[in-house]
Amino acid sequence: MTMKNQTSFRDFTLLGFSEGHFVLSLLIAVIYTMILMGNFAIFSIVQMDFHLQTPMYFFLSYLSILDICYSSVTLPAMLFNSITGNRMISFRRCITQLYFFVSLGGSECLLLAAMAYDRYVAICKPLQYPLIMNKQLCSHLVAASWISGFLNSVLHTLITSKLSFCGARQVNHFFCDVPPLLKASCTDTHTSQMLLYIVSVFLGMTPFVFVMVSYIRIISTVLKIRSAAGRQKAFSTCSSHLIVVIVFYVTANFNYIGPTPGDSFDIERLSSILYSVLTPLFNPVIYCLRNKEVKRALKKALFGKHYF
Repeated sequence: MTMKNQTSFRDFTLLGFSEGHFVLSLLIAVIYTMILMGNFAIFSIVQMDFHLQTPMYFFLSYLSILDICYSSVTLPAMLFNSITGNRMISFRRCITQLYFFVSLGGSECLLLAAMAYDRYVAICKPLQYPLIMNKQLCSHLVAASWISGFLNSVLHTLITSKLSFCGARQVNHFFCDVPPLLKASCTDTHTSQMLLYIVSVFLGMTPFVFVMVSYIRIISTVLKIRSAAGRQKAFSTCSSHLIVVIVFYVTANFNYIGPTPGDSFDIERLSSILYSVLTPLFNPVIYCLRNKEVKRALKKALFGKHYF
């Protein structure tokens, strides 16, 4: 038993950092800086400008905080590993990283669904919007998304941490996530794979289906608007969210409940980067550049009232 425990707590080797350290380090540093600056700017602007004190921007501000935390779980560690060339990560650090990565990813799945519901009510039920999307409901939706994500991660983390890892203990990834750790285990992972599949369907596919149904009804309502300007305005408020949703859900669901999760390093690496790195990077870009109210608030914050 003692020998087994000692073996379980040995370091892992991350195989994602094999070559091109300088270029990769520079790329990671630039992306992480842009994520921090962009998302912090959105959160600050929403808090400072009273014109943005609406449910849509309330959700957007918390999405920005979530994206900062989400990217901070992996990118600083990836940057350190890339700069130093040290591909080792301790068992405890790996499990801790896994817990926060899965919890924050699950929270984002649910928060994006809450944002889709907000847009559905705003466009399909505009007269009831202030009554339905009150501060209490918005706060409850945000809290529920965070709590559900963290509770879900407890289950995955506990089960993954109980697996046995033998031999070279190599993790075929840039960071610690459930699928590559299941593949690295030398024990039967059928139960863990089934749990990952079931929970991912519930936490990943269900919100995605809800979001798509919401947008189908939104598009149906928008098409009934007689004014071309009205249709364009309605589409512009939803298109940015829909872009983020499609990239995030499709890549995340493919990574966790695809035909052979974790079997192909190239596919897994690409999908992981898309939903864990590019989504936090694109959120502020999409919402700022495609939203007149945010651009107005940003110009006001930078240049003051005299700019207008």
